[in-house]
Amino acid sequence: MKVSYHGHSVVQIQISGKRIIIDPFIRGNQLTDLRVDDINPDVILLTHGHNDHVGDTVELAKKSNGLVIANHELSTYLGWQGVKTHGMHIGGAHQFDFGKVKLTQAFHGSSYETANNELVYCGMPAGILFMAEGKTIYHAGDTGLFSDMKLIGERHHIDLAFLPIGDNYTMGPEDAAYAAKLLGAETIVPIHYNTFPPIKQDPAHFIDMLENKNGKVLQPGEFIEL
Repeated sequence: MKVSYHGHSVVQIQISGKRIIIDPFIRGNQLTDLRVDDINPDVILLTHGHNDHVGDTVELAKKSNGLVIANHELSTYLGWQGVKTHGMHIGGAHQFDFGKVKLTQAFHGSSYETANNELVYCGMPAGILFMAEGKTIYHAGDTGLFSDMKLIGERHHIDLAFLPIGDNYTMGPEDAAYAAKLLGAETIVPIHYNTFPPIKQDPAHFIDMLENKNGKVLQPGEFIEL
């Protein structure tokens, strides 16, 4: 399994001939190495409805006939736009042919801003547990620190965790370092930082704060093999 980071909160998983992408914010993401024209995902996983996470989902899904997996409200909204979806909700899991997906809680907002300056309610924000080939990946989405991260770590042996560190909208480095301790993941990768001025952070400083010294900063395009 090859897991790569592509700026902001964009993560790709390549497994068994399938390409899975999480929160494909590409156009407008000056930190990404990806181009919409070059990507044909089989599956798109979404943590919540904010524009910098839904990103280019509709275009990508229509182009590749890919499946979009998100909470019920967000999947319904995207389905109305002609996208093939599978709706889920927090605490629920589903076994797909490429792996198992489970949504966890996250503490954040979730609405989509339309071109007409309207906010569309997109359900509860979530984190994502992805399980396949005996490995578990946790993408926390956008969230503040919460104590049940300990429960998530106790219930699931997490091989790789992606945690936001940007502060202002999500956990900052200090809270994210404590979240890493609660989760007990084998490897921690920081996400959701340096895309916009309010979330400017030094990821190396975050890595230094990790109690188990188990962090890794991935540059856009870099990957980890599990």
